[in-house]
Amino acid sequence: MATAEVTVSPATVNEQRNERKPDPCIVVIFGASGDLTKRKLLPALFHLEQEGLLPEEFAVVGVARRDLSATFAKDMRDGILKGGGVDDDDPKLKEFVDRVHYFTTNFDDDQGFQNLNATLSDLDTRYGTKGNRLFYLAVAPEYFSDIIHRLGKHKMAKPESDAWVRVIIEKPFGHDLQSARELNDEVNQVLDEDQIFRIDHYLGKETVQNILVFRFGNGIFEPVWNRTYIDNVQITAAESIGIEGRGPFYEKAGASRDILQNHMMEVLSYVAMEPPDSFEASTIRVEKLKVWRAIEQLKLEDTVRGQYGPGTVDGQQAIGYREEDRVDPNSQTETFAALKLEIENWRWAGVPFYIRAGKRLAKRETEVTITFKQPPLHIFKGTTNDCGTQVTPNILTMRIQPDEGISLRFGAKVPGPTTNIAPVTMNFKYADAFGKSTANGYERLLLDAMLGDATLFAHRDGVEATWALFTPLLEKWAETPVSDFPNYDAGSWGPEASNELLARDGRCWKSC
Repeated sequence: MATAEVTVSPATVNEQRNERKPDPCIVVIFGASGDLTKRKLLPALFHLEQEGLLPEEFAVVGVARRDLSATFAKDMRDGILKGGGVDDDDPKLKEFVDRVHYFTTNFDDDQGFQNLNATLSDLDTRYGTKGNRLFYLAVAPEYFSDIIHRLGKHKMAKPESDAWVRVIIEKPFGHDLQSARELNDEVNQVLDEDQIFRIDHYLGKETVQNILVFRFGNGIFEPVWNRTYIDNVQITAAESIGIEGRGPFYEKAGASRDILQNHMMEVLSYVAMEPPDSFEASTIRVEKLKVWRAIEQLKLEDTVRGQYGPGTVDGQQAIGYREEDRVDPNSQTETFAALKLEIENWRWAGVPFYIRAGKRLAKRETEVTITFKQPPLHIFKGTTNDCGTQVTPNILTMRIQPDEGISLRFGAKVPGPTTNIAPVTMNFKYADAFGKSTANGYERLLLDAMLGDATLFAHRDGVEATWALFTPLLEKWAETPVSDFPNYDAGSWGPEASNELLARDGRCWKSC
């Protein structure tokens, strides 16, 4: 079991907490009748309240088309209790829920938006929120333009006097390069770029943020973080669940649009970026953009598509993707995607990055694996690694979920009269070192948006850069239907072609 000595000054924590407390404001959530608000957003906001990170002058307004005025606050309270690990008798809970309100309107209803504006003004007076607004678009992408257009039309998009207005937009932000550019143009007609916060919930995860701290806050790692010492990088986002009733959405998205183009590219940029001059949003964005623009055009032969068939997951029978509710029985949608890419810059030239993501895989596992090069002279013989070759390489694994932590594998001599080598692992676990957390990742993102800190949010340049990388591949896939779907069993690690993708380079997936 990992042990860690953690020393944090209470005075420092309190000082940082005071510096991170945002201005008075109202958080307005469009699409508040959806699951995201109850399971994630309200629990996250209450966690901030528990930590003393919300202003006293604060309110929440849920906006949706169904009239839930009589039950909304109670439902949100239930969501906080069930999804937030909160005790029913928490002294802050009642006061927080009393500040949760609901407003009913269609997203194309001008009169409804006019009335919403009046309601928000009344709440400003009631709670002293000074006209500051954080709008959260927790809605389907087809409603983004309607809502933002009406925010502008009814003078809710531009702040008055010293107030601020910011808008969080959920993914997917477009479905290809052209649609992303068109949506960016529409949004920028109403909002300045510094008002727009394109959210990727992966960046709210502590373990993703810790990649930068691990690399640039420790002097022993950055000197070997390059092509001289690293053999390959693997990034895996595996889920054991299926599509969870989201057939219509997944038929349009697939694994590439749902995971690779956004979540995985963000994680990759943190692994591969150059040291920034500071931790400011503009500086981080520049370095991330350099990484994405340095990636060579994806080659069809370096990609693998998969779709799960029936199988066994965690001891339970699972149906195939084509048997899922509201899925085309002849669907060509990929539920698994793997690819090899290379970053053509001085640091990474010649180092392959292998990326995979999929549904109904053997287990839930999101991690980054760094495999270091083996020593040039093998003076120790007789041991084999996972792929059957001699000498076990050093492997650094950053586990993003579910068993959050970092491990380092290296070789050690087995006690005895002969020289036998065995791989051993040093293991750090967040829960052991810092205690188990009930945070869901949205806390940091919501707080940063209220503070106007866009470091962990996507910029339009980055969105368009990653779409520019993936759109040609998606077009080629659309032109070349797959004849063997489904091509992997639920509960496996994906199609055999995924293993072959690495095998032809003499490598294998860490979980092969």
